[in-house]
Amino acid sequence: MTGPQPFVLEPGDGDRRRVAPHVARNAEVITDVLRAILPETGRVLEIASGSGEHALYFARAFPGLAFQPSDPDPVALASIEAWREAEGPVNLLPPIQLDASAAQWPAVQADAILCINMVHISPWAATEGLMAGAGRLLAPGSPLYLYGAYRQRGVETAPSNEAFHASLRSRNPEWGVRDLEDVVTEAGRHGLRLDMIVPMPANNLSVIFRRI
Repeated sequence: MTGPQPFVLEPGDGDRRRVAPHVARNAEVITDVLRAILPETGRVLEIASGSGEHALYFARAFPGLAFQPSDPDPVALASIEAWREAEGPVNLLPPIQLDASAAQWPAVQADAILCINMVHISPWAATEGLMAGAGRLLAPGSPLYLYGAYRQRGVETAPSNEAFHASLRSRNPEWGVRDLEDVVTEAGRHGLRLDMIVPMPANNLSVIFRRI
């Protein structure tokens, strides 16, 4: 199961909505990348949706697409649904419980898959399950979008990412900033090829795969 997301307290007493501060910092720049890779219509599955704020932002930005948020954590699912009920447009679907590391996922359709800040805050089995699930669900040419911190062989790792890696490992020895080459190799085992890498603010990367 994926690890807990960095929520802060809900906006109001009794309000189930959680707030993840990083969403305000990265939602717009991620959206700029998504404009170049998402289809005009169809269904987008988000894995490890966390607070639900990204799904809400993307549903507003892409009204022609239906966004299917998911998460294994009941607290996250409650937050996603609370955001959807309070502010969600009609193309933001009710969340489903989905553990990326599971051998079988709930029945769901996907014309694209998004996964933001999960690969490093989860055991490697979650990445293995993500790639296997994307390989099963996506049609040829459809995108899998990842966002987060990665190490790259031959590229000096930013000190902030090294410190982040150490912090993650101290919280859970199965977490950590992954070598991007290992992620690419795992994707290839499931019929996914690396399409592009886009440098992002704060030493993060957007990594886009396509189903072969």
